[in-house]
Amino acid sequence: MSPKQPHIIFIITDQQRYDTIAGLGFPHMETPNLDRLIKEGTHFTQCHVAGASCVPARSSLFTGYYAHTTGILKNADTWRHTWVENLAQVGYTCINVGKMHTWPLDTPAGYHQRYVVENKDRFLEGRFFFDDWDRSLAARGLVKQQRVQYRKFPDYRERLGAFEWRLPPDSHSDNFVADRACWWIDTAPKAEPLFLQIGFPGPHPPYDPTPDYLNRYIDKDLPIATVTEEDLAGQPKPFHVLREHNVEIDHDSVVHQLEPSDAHRHRQRAHYLANVTMIDDAVGQIIGSLDKKGYLDNCIIVFTSDHGDCLGDHGHSQKWTMYEQVTKVPMILWAPGKIPEAQKSDALIQAMDIVPWLLTQAQAKHPEGMEAVSVEPAFNDPQWSGREAVYCEQGRDNILTDVEFMTMVRTRRWKLVHFLNESFGQLFDLENDPEETNNLWTSTTHAAIRQGLMDKLLHWRMSSQIKTQNVFRDHR
Repeated sequence: MSPKQPHIIFIITDQQRYDTIAGLGFPHMETPNLDRLIKEGTHFTQCHVAGASCVPARSSLFTGYYAHTTGILKNADTWRHTWVENLAQVGYTCINVGKMHTWPLDTPAGYHQRYVVENKDRFLEGRFFFDDWDRSLAARGLVKQQRVQYRKFPDYRERLGAFEWRLPPDSHSDNFVADRACWWIDTAPKAEPLFLQIGFPGPHPPYDPTPDYLNRYIDKDLPIATVTEEDLAGQPKPFHVLREHNVEIDHDSVVHQLEPSDAHRHRQRAHYLANVTMIDDAVGQIIGSLDKKGYLDNCIIVFTSDHGDCLGDHGHSQKWTMYEQVTKVPMILWAPGKIPEAQKSDALIQAMDIVPWLLTQAQAKHPEGMEAVSVEPAFNDPQWSGREAVYCEQGRDNILTDVEFMTMVRTRRWKLVHFLNESFGQLFDLENDPEETNNLWTSTTHAAIRQGLMDKLLHWRMSSQIKTQNVFRDHR
C-alpha cells in the first residue's frame, strides 16, 4: 500500500435528517460517537442530496453524476456501476456490509464481497429477495417484524410507522449490520488498503428501536414543527395527491394521517430519534473494532445519509418532496492529519462533492465527465462558499404518482421546485421563510427571481449535457 493511500470507511444511514445529531446543534439528541467525529473532523452544514428518494440519491453519490445523466430517476431503476470499481483498480479491498440499494440488489458494483442488507419492509421491489439479515433471522427461527405482522395491531393506522423491536436486540437490522461489519474487521486479514462501505437500514421506517433506546426519548420534549394552513394551501396539486396516497397505502408500514394528533407525532419522532441513537452506538462499536485492528492510523471516515424524512413536517410522510427535511443531510468527515479538526463549513455542496477528494486521496482515477465538485477547498479556506446552487431530481414512481419529473434548484437564499410540463411550482425565500411555508411561485413581486432561477436550471442542464456527452459513448 502506498503510504498516501488511506483506508476509507464510508458509513451511510437511510433517511436521516440533518437535525438528528447533538454535535450539529441539536442538544435533545444523544449521539456521543458522531459528536466525536464532528469534534475531530470537518462537517458541512449545507450538504444536499441529488435525489428525493433512495436510488436516485445513492446512485448520484456513488457515481458522481446527476440523476438525469445516469437516467436513474427513481427506485428500482437499473444501477450497476459505481466509483468503487475505480478503488478496486488501484488495489483497494472493497467490502460492503449493509444497504447500498443497487438494482439488482446484489449487483457487485465494484465490491469484492457484499453482505447485503436492504429495506426492513419491502413490498414494491425485492419483496422475496432474501438478504443476509433475512437468512440470519430464518436460521435462528425468528419471524421478521414487518408489515404483515404490524397490520394485525388494532391501532396500526394510528402508529405512523412507529413500533418497538420485540425480537432479541442483536437481531435488529442496524445491530445486525454493525455486528457483521465488526465481525469482518475483526476476522479478515488486514486489508492494505481497505474500502469498507457500511449501510444502516435505519432510521428509515418502520421506526422500530429496541425498547431500551425508546425509553430515552419517549418522555423527552422534542422539537416538532407545526403544519400550517398557509403551508398546505400553497402546495402544488401533486403534493396533495401524495399526502392522500400515503394515507391509503401503508408504504414501509407507515399509514400517514392528514391531521395527526400531537401525541401521535411525538411518538413517531421519539421512535425515529431513538433509532438514530442506536446507530450512533453501533458507529462507536465499529470504530472500536477499526482501532483494535490498526485501521485508524491512516484512515478517512465518512458519515452521511441518502436523504431525510419529513416525519409529518409540511404534512408529509417520508421523502418524495424537495423540502429541507428531505434534501439536507449530515456530512461528517474524519481524517486526522488530512483535514482540519473541529471545522464547520457552511459551503453549499452536493453530497457527491466529497467523491473527487476521496478518489484523489486514494490515487484512483476520476470517472470521465464527473459532475461532482471537490470539497477540498473547504479544508484550506473555512470561508469557502462552495457551489452557487445545488440541485435535486425525482421522477414519477409508484408513490409520487402525479409528477412526470421534478427538479429543485437551491441557492443560499432561494429555492425553486419545477414540475415538468406544469404551470405550478414552488418558490421559497429561505432567508425570510426558512421553514418553507410561504410559496411565492405566483407572486408578481418575485417574478424576476423565479425567472432567474428557471434560467439557472436551464443553463445547468445544458452545461451538464456538454460535460457528460462522452460518458456513455461505449453504449451508443
